[in-house]
Amino acid sequence: MGHRALTLTFSLAGGGEVCTLTGYPGVDSGTGGPAIHAEPTLRGYLGGLPADVGVPPTVTLSVSTQAQAIVEGMAIDGSGNPCPGYTDLRVNPPDTTVVFTVPATIDACQLQVHPVTGSQ
Repeated sequence: MGHRALTLTFSLAGGGEVCTLTGYPGVDSGTGGPAIHAEPTLRGYLGGLPADVGVPPTVTLSVSTQAQAIVEGMAIDGSGNPCPGYTDLRVNPPDTTVVFTVPATIDACQLQVHPVTGSQ
C-alpha cells in the first residue's frame, strides 16, 4: 500500500539499427515537485530482477524486440504525508548520453530504478 510503479519501454526509432542495452537507465523526476534522482537497485517491492539474479542482463533491441525498466517509489513520506505528483520523468537510456523527457504520472518522495530487462 502506498507503493507506486511505472514501466519505461525502450524500442528502436524508425530505421534504427539493432543495439544492446545493459544496466540501469538514468531517471530523474520532472515536473511536479522537487528534483529526485532515482536510485539504481536490482529489485524492489514492485519489480526488478528475480531474487536469484544478481547481474543486469544485456538486452538486444531490434525492430521486433523491446526492453523495459521499472521505476518505483512510495506515495507517502515517513511522516505519513502525501508525496508530490510528477507528470514527467527525464530518462537517459543505459550507455547513451541522450536524455528524453517522458510523460509519466507517479506520486513519489523518492524513486528507484531497476535494470533494463527484455519485454515480457
